[in-house]
Amino acid sequence: MKLLLVVNATASSVTARVRTVIAKALAADHDVEVVDTNQRGHASRLAADAAAGGADVVVVLGGDGTLNEAANGLVGSSTALAALPGGSTNVFARTVGLPNDAVEATGALLAALEERSVQRVGLGSVNGRYFLFHVGIGFDAAVVERVERRSHLKRVAGHPWFAWSALTTWFRHYDHRVAAFAVHLGDGTVIDDGYLTLCLNTDPYTYFGPRALSVAPHASLDRPLSVLTLRSLRLGVALGLVARALRGGDAAGHSRWVELADNQESLTVAAYRPVPHQVDGEYLGLAESFTVRHHPEVLDLVVPPSADGL
Repeated sequence: MKLLLVVNATASSVTARVRTVIAKALAADHDVEVVDTNQRGHASRLAADAAAGGADVVVVLGGDGTLNEAANGLVGSSTALAALPGGSTNVFARTVGLPNDAVEATGALLAALEERSVQRVGLGSVNGRYFLFHVGIGFDAAVVERVERRSHLKRVAGHPWFAWSALTTWFRHYDHRVAAFAVHLGDGTVIDDGYLTLCLNTDPYTYFGPRALSVAPHASLDRPLSVLTLRSLRLGVALGLVARALRGGDAAGHSRWVELADNQESLTVAAYRPVPHQVDGEYLGLAESFTVRHHPEVLDLVVPPSADGL
C-alpha cells in the first residue's frame, strides 16, 4: 500500500528514534513517504495532497491536534486515516483501541493494514471545522487555552499541568457566576444558561493518566452526536461531574445542573459574550455563535481488527 507518514516532531512523546523505528517498520511491507509538519494547518494540506496523489493511507504520528488537521484534509476522499499516539493524551488513538505507546501501536496498525481493517465513520463539525471526538465550548476551551500558553509544560508535566490549569482557570480566568450562552438543540430544546457544552462524536471525553473520563457513554462514530451542557459552574457541580466521569456510567447522573442529549444531528450555540472553543484539544479562539453538525460516513479510518464500539 502507498502510505504517507505525517510526523509532528514537536509532539510530547515523539523522538527521532521513535520516528525512525516506525518509518522502518511501515516500510517493510509498504511504500512509505515520511514528512514533518512545520506549522499549524500543515498536516491538513499534506493529507489533502496525499489524497489527491492517490495515497491509500495517511498515518499520523503526533497528538490529537495534528490528527484532527489530517482528518480535515481527508474528509470526502477515499484515502484512509490512521493514528499513532505521539501526544500527551492521545484521546482518539486510545478510543479506537490502540496502545498508548507509538511503537506498540505500530504493530497493531500493521495488523490492521494487513487485514484491510478500515471503517467509514462519521464526524462532527463546528462552524465548518471537522472534529474526530469532540468540540468544547466555554470553560473547557478556556482551560485548553491556558495549557497552550505554556506548551512546554504540557510536554514535561503532562496531566498535572492540565489539572493545575483547570483550577487556575476556574479561580482566575473564567466567569463562573454568569451564564455564557444558550444551546438550541435540533429537537427544539433550548438550554439558556450554559457555561460549558461538549459535543461528542466518541466517548470518553479525555483521559487522566490511565483513567478514562466518560461523560457520554452512548457517543460513537456510527451515530449522531451526544451533547452535554453544564448549567452551573459551581465548584461542587464541576467536581461532581468529574468524579462521576472517572467512575464511568452515567456522568450526568440525576443532577439538575447537567443536561445530556444523545443522537443530535445538529445544534446551535448563541453566546451572550465572546466565548472560547476548542476542537479535539486544539484551541480555536473566541466566537459568539456556533453551528454544530453531524456528518455520517465521511472518513475512512484504519482501526485495530479487534476494535468494537466505535
